Amino acid sequence: MPKTAAKTDGPIAFQDLVEASGIKFQLKNSISPQRYSIETMMGGVAVFDYNNDGLLDIFFTNGAQIPSLEKTDPSFYNRLYRNNGDGTFTDVTEKAGVKGVGYSMGVAAADYDNDGFVDLYVAGVNRNLLLHNNGDGTFTDVTEKAGVAGLVPTLGKAWAVAAGWFDYNNDGRLDLLVINYLDYNIADCKLCSIDNFRTYCDPTNFKGTSNILYRNNGDGTFTDVSAASHIGQYVGKGMGLAFADYDNDGFTDVFVSNDTFPNFLLHNNGDGTFKDVALETGTAYTSTGDVVAGMGAEFRDLNNDGLPDIFHTAMFGNTFPLYKNTGGQFDDITEVSGMTTFSRRMTAWSTGAFDFDNDGYKDLFIGGGAILDNEMEALHRPSLLPNGLLRNNGNFTFTDVGPGAGSSFMVPKAHRGAAFGDFNNDGKIDIVVNILNDKPQLFVNRTSNGNHWLILKLVGTKDNRDGLGTKIKVTTAEGVQYNHATTTVGYSSSSDKRVHFGLGKAAVVDKIELQWPTGVKQVLTHVKADQILTVVEGR
Repeated sequence: MPKTAAKTDGPIAFQDLVEASGIKFQLKNSISPQRYSIETMMGGVAVFDYNNDGLLDIFFTNGAQIPSLEKTDPSFYNRLYRNNGDGTFTDVTEKAGVKGVGYSMGVAAADYDNDGFVDLYVAGVNRNLLLHNNGDGTFTDVTEKAGVAGLVPTLGKAWAVAAGWFDYNNDGRLDLLVINYLDYNIADCKLCSIDNFRTYCDPTNFKGTSNILYRNNGDGTFTDVSAASHIGQYVGKGMGLAFADYDNDGFTDVFVSNDTFPNFLLHNNGDGTFKDVALETGTAYTSTGDVVAGMGAEFRDLNNDGLPDIFHTAMFGNTFPLYKNTGGQFDDITEVSGMTTFSRRMTAWSTGAFDFDNDGYKDLFIGGGAILDNEMEALHRPSLLPNGLLRNNGNFTFTDVGPGAGSSFMVPKAHRGAAFGDFNNDGKIDIVVNILNDKPQLFVNRTSNGNHWLILKLVGTKDNRDGLGTKIKVTTAEGVQYNHATTTVGYSSSSDKRVHFGLGKAAVVDKIELQWPTGVKQVLTHVKADQILTVVEGR
């Protein structure tokens, strides 16, 4: 039965434990008097287990000195923190060899070579990096060898803000999609002001750029198939990226939220090509025919009907569009869901749809933060904003429960990227949020309601090792729910590859049905709740 807003399970609660965690990182954008647009757009973070000890580690992207766009001192290094398993983290950046180069933006984590160790792709303004995990605690920069430097014909190195891994051709190897933003060069870019205050420019002042699709060749190299796949013909101003098979045809599709530009819904035709169907499916614009400043994106089933829905954040005065999948078409239900009232009053970057209270319905985290660091002076609005938390009522309406989620949760900050995963393996989804010119927030989930849970760690054999793209149906005495394996969530960030289910009061899962990307189907029955279960793909 659909639940209502009158909940009896108690509040969703988070505690920010960054001070006790040993994480000393601060996201540094090298703010300039010119207010170059790159300065406000950074902040990706990845949650992944780099050393296979069963504990989620954290990788933070970082900026560089302006105007050189080089990491001239350690304060600009990207940082990797190893989870010690006791609530603390150790900085292993230099030992791991992941300090990076250039002005970094986004990150995507996945095991692209199926060797059992998760690798990293870092997207940035002037340098993109593919860091191969060597399996001994170190990484090697293999960008040039792999051929994934982020070059666009006639443009050169494009300004990339995000990337994601998915197997678009179902060959068992993860391919890479790089999301590029504006045609922008700080050497000769336009500078903008509002009432004599220098501000970051509106993106309408610049042309967009095409995105890049790299096909995995299976030998450590990639081929740029942007033209052949038709991905490259769609020129936008991409910020958010998310993957799902929205029409259940067996091929993973792509949603890209564009900034002040129509969104892309790239339908995977199954023959190596994609077609933008956003206009005909109702996801290019809002229900009023407007474009918004699309930012972080989610592409996940929010009402347990087996159809992935679409949500993305935007800026103050827009709405955060929520598109309900009706079976290949989408309805804009932003107004009726309660999202309009909540979202018009804030700007937000990252987002994530996860069942934070383990009641069987995915809730929405929203990372708030203004675009301008001097928003109060220029626009008379605060620059620092709180996060948002919307509890899923089960009937495609949401209730704002952020104010009750803990004293630290609503502290106004310049939030940017966020990543999600269970850091202490207690079955409750935690959050790490990157913050401009500040230390991050490490929100440990303290929700206490007795609800059960299940986390699935997928191991592909015929399919990609991480099992990304696998669709999962879970049946319990409380009903049916769906999820799929993806690390590409929110804005510029990468979340845990493991798949989480809240089970409510069900202590046993009657049936787990998996459909792997290559078509392999697998069924598990009578599975005990409250465990992290490794599922190896059946041959």
